[in-house]
Amino acid sequence: MIIIMDERSKKYLIDQKSEFQSDLGIISQESLANAKIGETLTTHLNKKFKVIKPNVNDFIDLMDRRCSILIQKDIGTVISKCGLGNGDKVVDAGTGAGAIALNFGNIVGESGHVYSYEIREDFADVAKKNIEKFGLSEIIEIKNRDIKEGIIEKEIDLVFLDLNKPYDIFEDVYESLNTGGHLAVYAPYIDQIETSYKIAKKVGFMNLSIIETLEREIEVRTQGTRPKTRMVGHSGYLLFGRKL
Repeated sequence: MIIIMDERSKKYLIDQKSEFQSDLGIISQESLANAKIGETLTTHLNKKFKVIKPNVNDFIDLMDRRCSILIQKDIGTVISKCGLGNGDKVVDAGTGAGAIALNFGNIVGESGHVYSYEIREDFADVAKKNIEKFGLSEIIEIKNRDIKEGIIEKEIDLVFLDLNKPYDIFEDVYESLNTGGHLAVYAPYIDQIETSYKIAKKVGFMNLSIIETLEREIEVRTQGTRPKTRMVGHSGYLLFGRKL
């Protein structure tokens, strides 16, 4: 799997098994099959495409979704706040298209594991295909199962929940975590996260905090440097707690 980028910086995910066609022309299957990272490929219309090595963000930009996904500012906050590392074991519920599961799997590596629960069969199927395509199917296990029926896995380092009523399973989450393990919850509405905080505290989670991450890009122009007029504002609230 490679990514090629055209002169407009538009990216395309390529399997190298068939020819590529776009409005900028055709690249033969033979050229794609022999393509090396860093090379420039030329279409029959003499348009240039750069071959780049895809990372997890490139893949998520181009993968099949079928539903909304968590964005980078929230995914990054979860990973850094919980100190996720190589060899960790993660439970993820509300897989969707698999965006955060892919990020988790990319970090925990071959010595770690991600168990991702998705109640909807159609979403679970899409996520499985995306994970296989990115090459992490040995690390990430998609479970077409309602996590509210119980968390099977034990000695988990992080449980991440993107559910309508995540607090319904906080006791199960507490039991499944290692001592020192983290709970992380994503919720778009303030009442969800407020209820989650109160119940997490009652269950026994410590170091509780709620975070909202806002992202504002800075633009550099000839006349000066300033924040962009538009920014990535509210997407959701993040609750963090720890079993101690």
